Amino acid sequence: MVTGWFAGDGDDFRLLGTRCSACASVFFPREDAFCRNPGCRGGELTEVPLSRRGRVWSYTDSRYRPPSPYVTDPELSWAPYALIAVELESERLVVLGQTVPGITVSDLAVGMEVEVVPGVLNEDEETTWTTWHWRPTGVTA
Repeated sequence: MVTGWFAGDGDDFRLLGTRCSACASVFFPREDAFCRNPGCRGGELTEVPLSRRGRVWSYTDSRYRPPSPYVTDPELSWAPYALIAVELESERLVVLGQTVPGITVSDLAVGMEVEVVPGVLNEDEETTWTTWHWRPTGVTA
């Protein structure tokens, strides 16, 4: 889990970004040091919850184990997963993420509505690493 990137559970789960008080630009991942808008002199950056829903902007699938420096155990089996870029409803910001398990590229279409939900990136006997996943609206899996 990356601290400060998301919070909540269930319907309260949200990605967290930051908004500049001077230009109203919204950033994800969050920015805590300075406004990344090159046309802004900078303002106070405040945490804001981002839209839970958006539309698929683009998508692809990951069918291979990434090369080094990606950390992975070559002894474990590799399962393909779908990646989607989602344009958030209110912020008009594009956020990349995995789909929920069971959703493949054949289930996706550009413009389809999706929502952010909590997900598991990896887990072992001692630790569960959490992340966000995108799920097509109306799907409960």
